[in-house]
Amino acid sequence: MKMKSATSSSSSSQPLPMEIVHWLTTEIDSGRLATGDQLPSERQLCEQFSVSRAVVREALSQLKFEDLITTQQGKGAFVAKRGERHAFRLTEVVLGEENSLLHIMEFLITIEVAATRLAAIRHTDEDLKKIRQALVGMEYAIVNDRLGDEEDYAFHQAIVAATHNPHFKALNEYLDHSVRRLIREARGNTAKNYGELIQDVQDEHQAIFQAIQARDPAKAAEAAERHLRNASKRMNMYLEE
Repeated sequence: MKMKSATSSSSSSQPLPMEIVHWLTTEIDSGRLATGDQLPSERQLCEQFSVSRAVVREALSQLKFEDLITTQQGKGAFVAKRGERHAFRLTEVVLGEENSLLHIMEFLITIEVAATRLAAIRHTDEDLKKIRQALVGMEYAIVNDRLGDEEDYAFHQAIVAATHNPHFKALNEYLDHSVRRLIREARGNTAKNYGELIQDVQDEHQAIFQAIQARDPAKAAEAAERHLRNASKRMNMYLEE
């Protein structure tokens, strides 16, 4: 198998794990890596892409989640049989390609708005408590000059859980591996380069929570859509720079 030449992280327009995912997926889809073939080792991938082992493991975790690969303890990772793979898989999102980002954001908005609408109708007191805890956690992170990634993730996870629909939960887990990291990247660059906007992000989260708490599905859906469309705009501000 021909190895890709090392790529520096500074020259890539994609999040580092996604660059590895894209390359390995291309190798599998093209047949250069066939069913049962062993993938390059973590050490080889680290050297090839000039990244840390943690970055490689995140990429392999996504491929495993999509059932493109299997892992064997002490032996490594292997290309999975086609019959074992998920029927649905998103094409890779490439930052900087306008249509790629637009299409995935349209898809994400549709899913997230529907989930938020259901959460406003179906949430229990315990669901609302978890959403509120994540919201307060983000406030605390902002006060302490932290990004609040984990709290942001918990906030959206709690909303999806409040739908009490297992299919929304499964799809959300899949999207977190492939799409939501883009939102978190936008959030990170908002905090780094546009500090004055970070409170706007939190205000959007607050509006979502208040609509869910009020059991107002229309306002909850509206607030969720506004938040994601603004997140897309913030991401574009970062990309334009």
